[in-house]
Amino acid sequence: MTGTRHLAQFNIARIKYPLDDPRMADFVGNVARVNGLADQIEGFVWRLADDSGNAMGMQVYGDPRILPNLTVWENVAALERFVWKTVHSRFYGRRAEWFEHTETPLVMWHIEAGHRPPMAEGVERLEHLKAHGSSEHAFGWEYLADAQHWKTARCGAPTPLLGEHAA
Repeated sequence: MTGTRHLAQFNIARIKYPLDDPRMADFVGNVARVNGLADQIEGFVWRLADDSGNAMGMQVYGDPRILPNLTVWENVAALERFVWKTVHSRFYGRRAEWFEHTETPLVMWHIEAGHRPPMAEGVERLEHLKAHGSSEHAFGWEYLADAQHWKTARCGAPTPLLGEHAA
């Protein structure tokens, strides 16, 4: 690659209930809020979205219950800040309420700055990761030496949010 590289991330989640089910209300009611926060994080570049402002209506894997998310970030620090240091982490912590367990729900890869990956590229990278494991072509958090927050966050340790102070 030449020039500036950005970090693309694609993740999927299979919902347990239809989006209009009352059990999904807290998730659905906060999608715009969480996406809006991401848009304001320093280092956020782009998100794949339809006319509704998100990708929840875009079908992937031929399954209307799978919700895709495809974003681009300037670097891993910006993505980590959003995922683990904002209110997003609280919704991530509640994911079992709304989503079925998925063995490999996330993939990341480096792209040239300015590239806007289509959904098919995210799917291809995720399938490559599932089939071959982490490599420069497709990887998870563990592949990124600079990524640190995921290690404690995935173990259940509370992470103070940006702007919050420990009591």
